Amino acid sequence: MRRFSLSVLLSLISLGIFAQDDLMNILNQDTLKEINYTTATFKSTRIMNGHSIERMPAGQLDVRISHRFGTLNSGGYNFFGLDVSNIHLSLEYGILNWLMIGVGRSEFEKTFDGFAKFSILRQSSGSKDMPVSVSVVTSAALKTLKFPDQIRTNYFTSRLTYVAQILVARKISEGLSVQLTPSYVHRNLVVTELDPNDIFALGAGARLKLSKRISLNGEYYYIVNPKTYLSQQIYNPLSIGFDIETGGHVFQLFFTNSLGMTEKQFIGETTGQWKKGDIHFGFNISRVFTLKKHQKPANY
Repeated sequence: MRRFSLSVLLSLISLGIFAQDDLMNILNQDTLKEINYTTATFKSTRIMNGHSIERMPAGQLDVRISHRFGTLNSGGYNFFGLDVSNIHLSLEYGILNWLMIGVGRSEFEKTFDGFAKFSILRQSSGSKDMPVSVSVVTSAALKTLKFPDQIRTNYFTSRLTYVAQILVARKISEGLSVQLTPSYVHRNLVVTELDPNDIFALGAGARLKLSKRISLNGEYYYIVNPKTYLSQQIYNPLSIGFDIETGGHVFQLFFTNSLGMTEKQFIGETTGQWKKGDIHFGFNISRVFTLKKHQKPANY
C-alpha cells in the first residue's frame, strides 16, 4: 500500500512538472509572437521644414501654424528679420493608421498645397524584425501669384509643381533618431529654358533627445542637380533647432536659410547662404485634436 501511494505521489509530481513545462512553452511561444513596434521616432510630423516618418493616427487632426521671418543680416532696421514675416497654415488628418492627408496655404508666393503620406513599413522587433520605418509622401503645390507677363498665353497647369519622397528612418536608441529622404520635384513651368523642370535631392535629418520634452534637431537637403541656374543661384537648405513639447502642443524653434515651407519652395528655391548671414528664424506650432476615436488593431 505504501509503495502504491508513493508511486501515485511521484506520478502526480511528474505530471505537475510536465504541465508547468508545457505552460512555460506556451507562454514563451506567445511572447515570441508579439511584435514590438517602435514609436516616437520623431516628435512631430515634420523634422523642421521637411516631413518626418511620423503621421497622424486615424481620427486625429493636426492644426499647424508655421512662421519664417526675414534674414538676420537685414540688420537692426528690420529688427534682424523679425519685421518680415511669412506664414503657412495647414490642417493634417489621419484617415487610417497608415494614411494621412493635409492641405495648407502659404503667404510666400501665395501657394496652396496638399499631400498624402503612406506608411509602408514600421520599425519593429520581436517576431517581426524590421530595422527601419518607410513611408511615401506625394504632394502638389499651386502657385497663385499673378503671371508677370500678362500678354502671353498663360496656362493653369503652369502654376503646378509635384513632389514625391521616400522617407527611411530608424530610431537607433531612445535618444537618437535618423532619417534619409530621397526627393523628386517636378515644376511644370520654370523661369528660363536652361532652368531644370526636374530636381533631385537627398535629405537627411536627425533628432537628439536632450530631456523628456526637449530635443535637438538637424535637417539638410543636398540638391543633386547643378545649382547655378540662368535665373538665380540656389543653395542646399540647412536647418538647426529644437523641439519643445508642452502637453498638447509641440513647438519647433529653429534657424534655416530657406524662406519657403513647402517641398517645392525649400528644395530648389533656397537662395540664402548661411555663411553670408541669410538665416531666417522660424517656428512651427502643432496642436492635435481627437475628432474620432479609433481602436488600434492588435498588430498595430
